[in-house]
Amino acid sequence: MAISYEINADGDLLYVKASGKDDNLEEVMSYNQAVIGAALNNKSKKVLCDERDLIYTISTFDTFNLAEEASAYARYMARIAIVCNEQSLPEGKFYETVSRNRGLKVLVTSNFDEAVSWLNR
Repeated sequence: MAISYEINADGDLLYVKASGKDDNLEEVMSYNQAVIGAALNNKSKKVLCDERDLIYTISTFDTFNLAEEASAYARYMARIAIVCNEQSLPEGKFYETVSRNRGLKVLVTSNFDEAVSWLNR
């Protein structure tokens, strides 16, 4: 099952609801570019990605490459919060570490309220 997603802008917040399965790096990069593009087009400084219904399956190496790609846009976005399911949290935290080490302010958590609170700091 491929990644499906909806993107909605509300002021400076971009809300993304994703589901499915990240079958390959190209598909995940396409999803990543769609979110980044929408954030840039809407001048959204905060991005909330609800990925609790998205199954992470790409490799650690691909996750590293994805984080590097997203980090290239760090100067355009203030904060990105990603809410994943509990099973995907280890992969999500790896993504968070790689991204933060490259200047992107990102939080990956399985707690939706924590993500919203962090975005609004």
